Order: sequence, then structure tokens, then C-alpha cells
Amino acid sequence: MTVTRAEYCVVACAEAWRGAGEILAAPIGTVPAIGARLARLTFAPDLLLTDGEALLTADVPAVGARAEVVEGWLPYRQHLALVATGRRHVMMGASQIDRYGNQNISCIGYWSRPKRQLLGVRGAPVNTLNNPTSYWIPRHSERVFVERVDMVCGVGYDRAVAAGPSATRYHHLAQVVSDLAVFDFATPDRTMRVRSLHPGVTAGQVAAATGFALTIPDDVPHTREPTAEELRLIREVVDPTGLREREVPAA
Repeated sequence: MTVTRAEYCVVACAEAWRGAGEILAAPIGTVPAIGARLARLTFAPDLLLTDGEALLTADVPAVGARAEVVEGWLPYRQHLALVATGRRHVMMGASQIDRYGNQNISCIGYWSRPKRQLLGVRGAPVNTLNNPTSYWIPRHSERVFVERVDMVCGVGYDRAVAAGPSATRYHHLAQVVSDLAVFDFATPDRTMRVRSLHPGVTAGQVAAATGFALTIPDDVPHTREPTAEELRLIREVVDPTGLREREVPAA
């Protein structure tokens, strides 16, 4: 059975929540949302999911569908309490990200006179300093993976260390998933490393699409293939309308 690039990305995103226990998953984006639901249905049954607003769902509806079974109320103040106490793992997007994991979603260009205004800082600083954070980047390019972000929203490893123990105590960037590969920061200087390449992608392609030097192990593996049951869940239960293929078109 042919597995698409989008489906490899879904599995890679799902892996961010493996072994997470009873914490809140906060996926931002179509593929992360599918990944979180897949994790809940398979290897992370205690994962907490929301309807995107203020309800904790007991069932796992398809992306875009309404939950039929609600198990709790999660008002915004309680959501913030989970963030501040590390009981949430968010997977955010990034308009720019650098080798240390500093993320920008605010503006392109100088802050005083930006070329492009984006989302704004939002909750990125609190997210990255208080609960596990991962990133999903559906279009891997030198415009996103940059030598230096134009503005720091999500805090990377170098800036957390510079800020001291109050910043590093709960700071943890778990992984970065793009449409080409999966990355982590398991290097001595906490810079980005290729953890796995999606099938059909070479290390050279990833390096050429990245604006800084990556650590690429000689024996870097391929991103794991979804099982037959995971493919069934993705295609028939979680994303029957194929939204994943719109976010990550066939290579």
C-alpha cells in the first residue's frame, strides 16, 4: 500500500506525543491535528484533546467534525494553568526558525519597520518556557529555516540559557517536523539535528533547503512508516476527506 508524504508527516507529528501521559495536546495546523488524534487512538490513549474552544472531548472526531462525547470543560483560565504548569504539549507553526529553535511568527524585517506583519508574538514565549513545544512546518525552505530569526517569539535553547535558570527550568523543544524531515536538538550545543528523513528525501535536499548548517548523522534513518491500522485510522476515521494531502501535496 502506497504511503503518501502527508501520511509520513502525520505519523511524525503523532510521535511528538508518544509516552506523554495525561497531558493536553495542543496541535496547531491540519497535519498536527490529525497526528494528535492518531496518537490518542493508538499509543497515547490518555492524551487530552479539545474541541478547539473550551471542551475536552472523550471521543476522537474526524478533523472538522464536532465531538459527540464531552468529558470536561476547559475554560481559558484553566487552559493557561495547564500551560504554566507544564501539562500541555503544543505543536506550533513557525514563519522562521533558527538552528537553536528560536521561532518567529510576528513579522518579517526590522520590528520598527517590518516588511510583513504576521500573527504577532501570541503565547509563544510562555509556551516555550513552560511546557513542551514542537513545531510543524509544511513548506521547508531557506525562507523558514534561517540563520537568524527577525524577531524571537518562541524561545530557543541559546536564549533560554542566556536568560538563566528561570528560563531553562521547564524549557524543552521536543521536535520539529517539516515536509522533508524530522529534527531535534540532541547535540552538545543544542542546535538542530536531523532525526529522520521522510522516504524519498535525501540529506542533500534538506541541507540545500536550510539556511544554516545542520547536524546530519551518517546513519540518519527514514521516518517510520505508518502501520496498516494507523493508515486505516488516518484515511477512514480521522481524515476521511483527505485534508492532509492539501497541506502536504504529493512530492
